[in-house]
Amino acid sequence: MVTGDVATVILGSESRYRRELIERLGLGVTCMASPFDEEGAKAGLSGLPIPERARVLAIGKAEALGELYPDAVIIGSDQLGEVDGEALGKPHTKERARAQLRRLAGREHRLHTAVAVHHRASGRTETAVDTTALVMRALTDEAIADYVARDAPLDCAGSYRVESLGIALFERVRGDDFTAVIGLPLTRVVELLERFGVRVLG
Repeated sequence: MVTGDVATVILGSESRYRRELIERLGLGVTCMASPFDEEGAKAGLSGLPIPERARVLAIGKAEALGELYPDAVIIGSDQLGEVDGEALGKPHTKERARAQLRRLAGREHRLHTAVAVHHRASGRTETAVDTTALVMRALTDEAIADYVARDAPLDCAGSYRVESLGIALFERVRGDDFTAVIGLPLTRVVELLERFGVRVLG
């Protein structure tokens, strides 16, 4: 349990999507980039199931910031798509985004969003992984190109923004928490924060 009336809470991310989500909780959370070497860590995770890769990366982000802010409660998060047993990350280019969408069109894939909450002073880390199954509509190359040009989902795992025009790509979205698809499952975050004495309500 974190002592004191109000714990300092840090979200280890500069993603505007995650920042907008965490702001819904009204906790006055500070958002900053984690010094964790995400790309370097990914190279050693290929033997793990994809949900576990996301969990390890979320822990890494939280614990790296914990070294700098040992008394803070720190939230780390990571998101990986999965299709055919292969991980889907951020495309970074329009060409890769179009290729990802062509691969996903007309099929179901899964999106794993991991959360880690860490408090270095007490040596505790709590985690959760939220998995959402998404079925994408059959799409023409023209529709895919139009979507990528209009929504520019280059920094989104799977190459879509469901909170924006990307919702038009899907037939069905099945999961426990729609905010997980956007990048941060708030139901899981609230649950984990309460384990550290940080309460959103009451």
